[in-house]
Amino acid sequence: MFGNTKAFSGFAVNDLQRAKQFYTETLGLHVTEEDGMLFLHIAGGRSILVYPKDDHAPATYTILNFPVPDIEAAVDALTARGVSFERYPQFKSDEKGITRDSGGPAIAWFTDPSGNIFSVLQED
Repeated sequence: MFGNTKAFSGFAVNDLQRAKQFYTETLGLHVTEEDGMLFLHIAGGRSILVYPKDDHAPATYTILNFPVPDIEAAVDALTARGVSFERYPQFKSDEKGITRDSGGPAIAWFTDPSGNIFSVLQED
């Protein structure tokens, strides 16, 4: 039934303008704003909807992953832009916040201003 639809994902934030500033200035994403919502334009011609929600509560899991060819360089660049990386007790992270023993690729988690969890992960 939905095999040929152009599905898209979305998530909420508690401050749309603060989120827009973070996504454009810190993450370097192309962001547009329409009808009081943001659209994050990512590779592949797809967009992610970001909408305001006054009683927003961030998910307790990663909602957006950014595969990168060099996780060390990505973490260094984000750290230089003021991003702090999360450390979870079930995973061992190095001094930069990169986890290499999670059962998958090297990964580092961070949050947006609304507390939504994002990651950068090493491409294979």
